[in-house]
Amino acid sequence: MRPMKKEADTTHRPYRQILMSTFIMGGSSVLVTLLGIVRTKIIALMLGPSGVGLVGIYMNISNLIRTFSGMGIGESGMRQIAGAFGTGSNEKIARTALGIRRASFLSGLAGMCLLLFFSSSVSRFTFGAAEHNYDIAVLSATIFFGAVSAGQIALIQGTRRIGDLAKMNILGALFGTLVSVPIIYYFRERGIVYLLLTVSATAILTSWWYCRKIAMPSVVLSWRDSFSEAKPLVKLGFALMLGALMTVGAQYVLRVVVVRYDGLGSAGVYHAATTLSLVYVGVILNAMLTDFYPRLSAAVHGQEECNSLINKQVEVGLLLVTPGILAIMTFAPFVITVFYSSKFMQAVEILRWQMLGGVLQAVTWPMGFMIRAKGNGKLILWTELYANSIHLGLAWLGIAYFGLPGVGISFFGKDLCYLLLMYWILQINYNFRFTGLTLQVFGLYVLATAIVFLLPFFLPKETHVLVNAGITLLVAACSVKILVGKACNEMMPGFLLRMKARFGF
Repeated sequence: MRPMKKEADTTHRPYRQILMSTFIMGGSSVLVTLLGIVRTKIIALMLGPSGVGLVGIYMNISNLIRTFSGMGIGESGMRQIAGAFGTGSNEKIARTALGIRRASFLSGLAGMCLLLFFSSSVSRFTFGAAEHNYDIAVLSATIFFGAVSAGQIALIQGTRRIGDLAKMNILGALFGTLVSVPIIYYFRERGIVYLLLTVSATAILTSWWYCRKIAMPSVVLSWRDSFSEAKPLVKLGFALMLGALMTVGAQYVLRVVVVRYDGLGSAGVYHAATTLSLVYVGVILNAMLTDFYPRLSAAVHGQEECNSLINKQVEVGLLLVTPGILAIMTFAPFVITVFYSSKFMQAVEILRWQMLGGVLQAVTWPMGFMIRAKGNGKLILWTELYANSIHLGLAWLGIAYFGLPGVGISFFGKDLCYLLLMYWILQINYNFRFTGLTLQVFGLYVLATAIVFLLPFFLPKETHVLVNAGITLLVAACSVKILVGKACNEMMPGFLLRMKARFGF
């Protein structure tokens, strides 16, 4: 049992802190993503687009019910633990952690019973028939497993044990990949739900193993006291739950619309593009937010510090995300073929539009977490309602006028509208401003992304691939130069300073 230690002060080394946590979580996420590619490739080759579409729908159903029953307790609990961890109050951490675990257990149990009871109705609404009733009933167990593991992950993330979180993710992905081949091979489409069930059960074991390494004082807490402890969590968590429910619900409705529009095959194409858009952008942003959100929550009362954290997070996010976005946009057909198969080529146009919105997400994600760190439930609800209403409305128009690629166009349109809204809200409520460096990086990288996106419409295939590859390499070199210039004095001085001197950064 290792005692908890309060994190060393990193106020004067912001880029070092951001990059170290990003590299740790990013490195683990890359391994998790590679394992996920293998798992997805197996499903794509064995079951085709319809199998991949079924995976996306099952995951979305599970996330929707878990979000509803979870009441946002995991995220609001992590926020409370992060605040207590910032003050060094181990007793407060222990009480909050126990309350979160009990509340997560009850919410998971309620969600499991809810989906189990309505499994036939969910099958008929989603697929137009009750033929998937059994699979959805089995899927209900993943809600319970997911809720319990989310409560344990809140403690790990709130105490900023980034290394343990990374190891836990790798172990879960490794096990899921190893069992995927025999399960899918033997059970075919029915094996999808068994695979999801096995992976979610593994998450409980790995999160429990790393939670037990956190030494906390023993606390005696009755169930009545647990409910009292959970009240502030549920108050904010309810707003977080509704916001997350709108997002997950919008994704569910989109998949249902695509299934009704052109069947499970098109749903598989949409799921393929959406998954790939998260392979790189999601890896980087989630890696940053794993450490960024707890630090922002701990510094929430210092407005200047919050603004500085957001600006630096936006800068690093753009520098890390944009080169990969350009590469994926340039080689989208090749990427689709490698990750899935040639049967998924319809996903290329959707993926390009989604990657275009990925640059905007690198800016809006840190901004959005300012509202969450402040605990402003009303703003959380209104912003999520706005974003998801825009997304669904644009998706409906996009499918009507452009077919399946219209879903990708709606993704970009939603991100653009959300960026404008978030900047206006933060400026009015929290006096937020972008720094000059942030605006320069954002402007240049948006310009580069727009050029790479538009060139295929005006140049032959060989020419635009060559030009876009050159732009991608140039942007990657600029990113390395800026990151090394900003962070080299804060990180490993010997190695990076020699690197700076040698290459003239």
